[in-house]
Amino acid sequence: MGRVRRQRTGVTPGDRPSRFPGYDVLAQRATWDDQTAAAVLKRLAPEPVRFFRPDEQGTARALLDRLLGQDGEPRVPVLELVDARLAAGAGDGYRYEDMPEDTTAWRRSIAGLDADARDSGAAAFPELARGAQMDVIEAVQQTDGGWRGMPARRVFNLWMRYACTAFYSHPWAWNEIGFGGPAYPRGYGALGVNKLEPWERPERHPTDPVGWSERADAAKKAHAERKPLPA
Repeated sequence: MGRVRRQRTGVTPGDRPSRFPGYDVLAQRATWDDQTAAAVLKRLAPEPVRFFRPDEQGTARALLDRLLGQDGEPRVPVLELVDARLAAGAGDGYRYEDMPEDTTAWRRSIAGLDADARDSGAAAFPELARGAQMDVIEAVQQTDGGWRGMPARRVFNLWMRYACTAFYSHPWAWNEIGFGGPAYPRGYGALGVNKLEPWERPERHPTDPVGWSERADAAKKAHAERKPLPA
């Protein structure tokens, strides 16, 4: 938690070079109203974990890190942000008929990951190597039927909804994608393709996202088939 409470700015997750060098969304905080600024800055110092029990936290953290590819520091405190939602009962306003409430589904799925790990000979999910953790997660994603008493695809969807919502609510993630943060009350003036506001930064290496998507699909297929990645 110490790394989060320092409230560093201009940070992007992981140890890769920034796509938007010199960009810091928090440099715009003076343009936000007090309520907006307070809500955003609170995410830099989330509250201690309250929903996940101590024996669940390691598995939940490992799961969220694998889903988001958070393999290096600094990490967005996704576990703490997801935990705050669950502790407050702040769901998405709906649930599937064949799924329990989100809080119950999270507890069952965390226990299910540990059970799958024990089936592999490990004491718990966090004790598995990263590759083995990915195998367990992908098995849930690819299962058409039930998993640990719940529809597997629904469980994976639940994980991703919470993980992505938490990650992209954080200013460090905004720095990573060059997002300008709350537009109220400042607004935007440079409207049009490739136009930048004075406070925005150009992308270091603009790349067609379709190409990256194709490589990601190829990597996923190669991982499943244990083949070398394409050049």
